[in-house]
Amino acid sequence: MSSLRFKVVEEAFKKRPIPAATPTERPSEYYAKYVFNQDKMRKYLPLKTYNKYCAAIDSGTPLDRATADEIAQGMKQWAIEMGVTHCTHWFQPLTEGTAEKHDAFVEHDGKGGMIEEFTGKLLVQQEPDASSFPNGGIRSTFEARGYSAWDPTSPVFIVGDTLMIPTVFISYTGEALDYKAPLKKAIAAVDKAATSVAQLFYPDVKKVTANLGWEQEYFLVDEGLYAARPDLLLTGRTLMGHDSAKNQQMEDHYFGAIPERVTEFMKDLEIQALELGIPCKTRHNEVAPNQFEFAPIYEECNLAVDHNMLLVSLMRKIARKHGFRCLLHEKPFAGVNGSGKHNNWSLTTDTGVILHAPGKTPEENLRFLTFVVSALMAVHRHNGLLKASIMSATNAHRLGGHEAPPAIISTFLGRQLSELLDKVENSTTDELFTLEGKHGIKLDIPQIPELMIDNTDRNRTSPFAFTGNRFEFRAIGSSANCASAMIALNAAAAEALNNFRARVDEHIAAGQNKISAILEVLREDIKTCRPIHFDGNGYSDEWKAEAARRGLDCETSCPIVFDRYLDEATIKMFESTKVMNRNELKARNEIKWETYYKKVQIESRVLGDLCMNHIIPVATKYQSVLVDNVSKILKAFPPEKAAQLSAYNVTLIEKINLHTDFIVNAVEEMVEKRKIVNKLENIRDLAIAYHDEVEPFLNAIRKHIDKLELIVEDQMWTLPKYRELLFIR
Repeated sequence: MSSLRFKVVEEAFKKRPIPAATPTERPSEYYAKYVFNQDKMRKYLPLKTYNKYCAAIDSGTPLDRATADEIAQGMKQWAIEMGVTHCTHWFQPLTEGTAEKHDAFVEHDGKGGMIEEFTGKLLVQQEPDASSFPNGGIRSTFEARGYSAWDPTSPVFIVGDTLMIPTVFISYTGEALDYKAPLKKAIAAVDKAATSVAQLFYPDVKKVTANLGWEQEYFLVDEGLYAARPDLLLTGRTLMGHDSAKNQQMEDHYFGAIPERVTEFMKDLEIQALELGIPCKTRHNEVAPNQFEFAPIYEECNLAVDHNMLLVSLMRKIARKHGFRCLLHEKPFAGVNGSGKHNNWSLTTDTGVILHAPGKTPEENLRFLTFVVSALMAVHRHNGLLKASIMSATNAHRLGGHEAPPAIISTFLGRQLSELLDKVENSTTDELFTLEGKHGIKLDIPQIPELMIDNTDRNRTSPFAFTGNRFEFRAIGSSANCASAMIALNAAAAEALNNFRARVDEHIAAGQNKISAILEVLREDIKTCRPIHFDGNGYSDEWKAEAARRGLDCETSCPIVFDRYLDEATIKMFESTKVMNRNELKARNEIKWETYYKKVQIESRVLGDLCMNHIIPVATKYQSVLVDNVSKILKAFPPEKAAQLSAYNVTLIEKINLHTDFIVNAVEEMVEKRKIVNKLENIRDLAIAYHDEVEPFLNAIRKHIDKLELIVEDQMWTLPKYRELLFIR
């Protein structure tokens, strides 16, 4: 074994679990310890100020500056008592990460000293440099001013010695430069539209909340092994590596016993997550070796997105404490499952009704069908946009790989709900139908109680599946900001609900009774959205052909998929719901195309470097050993015997020559292709050229590297192999 590889693998074997901190309290006692939530507001704010804050949140009206000053004083007192010395506006620029600039709680006191100061002005607004973040051309380099503004609906929290203030981030001219601003607008749009439709059934409804429950998948790999793989370090995935003899084919990792080192990491993660108010609930092994999942209890959509971004930051930090690196790339290892971030989405009223859940009466089930069909209409009208919202250079490696939903957006409903929609569509009366709830099933096993079985199965091949009282948008990538998909989904749902209510009102105005009007519009919509409904195997080639016949978006080229953001129907939808305007959409697409080509460009450069500085030298060195061996055999034995004894090594020499020749020539050709492509000035053309002209080299070169890995003597191979990377010691 090569000295470097030997050392890092040996160190990995020596690793022992680092015990997680064990609080003496129960989780409920330290939950949200570092969050300025309403409990702490009641303690640190005057009652009048607290009531103003609650009224502003409930009504959606802005806080006045005087109230903000009073809230800031209460925050400062709490924060200083918690050992805080700095504050920052914490926002989500269009980089898939978060950003922060820390300011100390200090000002001159006018007497040569300093005082701790934190005012409403610092709480409400700061001024990051807008030209230094991705902006898609909205801001020129010399136009630097941008603003971050406090989001009072997402609680302030503490990390280390810093008070973190969740904010939106906008340009000097008012365009959104982040994910939070359009997300909040999309949530407001679906609230207004869903409330209007819900009032057809429940007149006392005043507000509808969009909920999100994400499921975060990730890989852990030993930090030393990670550092010895430049491709992992620089791109987040392995650009080469032959399958391990054993990976996930035995299906023994999924829900298996969690390795001790990983358990200690998970404990630390859960404790710190709970202290920051993230309601962690579930942890388990995922399908691939070294792959795991973490999921919380459902929350309001905006807060859930903030918590996911915060958790991702915690995962990376805590993993290093335990000698791991956390991999969030959608496909860090070829040949095993990649990682997603399933988004479970639902709508609930302020009166406690889950709008996507079946009811107990025919009228409640009519409400249920109304909101389910409106969701189907949203997905039908904008299936291309929803795909664009989850597409990226990294997620493209995962989608459709018989491990994740295909790159065709469709919906799964299950047999019972599908049959009910058929009945409604074909009915010619105002008859209301019922939907069976869970039913019991008895097993012929003593002591095992009756099981309650759901009225629908689950379909893991569906990108957008109904799962009982919510929809599961399964196609989001593990490294993505959930907000991207939630902006598109909530805005599309708002448009569909607005359209539904307008048509129902037209029928009522024409003299129809409410039930008849609702049923008539439902029948129209069920028929219209039928092409998006598919309950079969989304992995099959037959479905791809069928989806194309149905008119669904079947494009797989990532840069071209992004075009859906600029379709006139998309722009109309976003503008009518007041979520984003044409300029903001154009800017975001500029960023998407730029991000795409740069990621492929980096991978291409890294692969070329590894080929010429690792793979080719090692392969030729081993080839020289074989040549020397053959030469000695030819000298030591008669020609006929020598040919027989050296035949195997001669074959290996020829194979090595075949693979190294291909790699060298392909790398040179790839570099030349990059030089040509880089001269393109249009960012969309550049992204498409990198997809069509450069990216194919990556897989072609990889195949030959992986063949060499099986040929070259193990001790000479410098890079940690899959059998070492994929199994935690």
